[in-house]
Amino acid sequence: MKTILDKATRDELITRATTLTKNSTAQWGKMSIDQMLKHAILADEMYLGEKVYKRRFLGYLLGQPILKAILKDEEPMRRNARTSPDFIVTETGGDVEAEKKKWINVLERYANYDKPQFTHWFFGKMTKEQVGQLAYKHADHHLRQFNS
Repeated sequence: MKTILDKATRDELITRATTLTKNSTAQWGKMSIDQMLKHAILADEMYLGEKVYKRRFLGYLLGQPILKAILKDEEPMRRNARTSPDFIVTETGGDVEAEKKKWINVLERYANYDKPQFTHWFFGKMTKEQVGQLAYKHADHHLRQFNS
């Protein structure tokens, strides 16, 4: 399975991200391109351990089985998947080029990822391998959303 921790895979995501423009439109969902970029940055900063979010009660019950289902194969994440309110970006009109550069910079930081374990706000404890796979799937999901 692809992982963002693999340089070639990370480079592929970064190449795809460079094609995003202020005119990129969503194939599904409600986010604009600038909202998606901010959302992706928030998520990746969490996976990198730079931001911590409180576990959600439902995650204690369903987190691990859902994580296993998401990571069981190469299938892309489903459209319109729910997220925590912490990751919903409501402000619009951001600088797409600046946000794109910031996201690419955040993606590049996975080259130095060294956390053997991580706690996700919904899925709970995750291995380094699981983080790499989920971070890839999340980035891929949003790049597909904007046809990149």
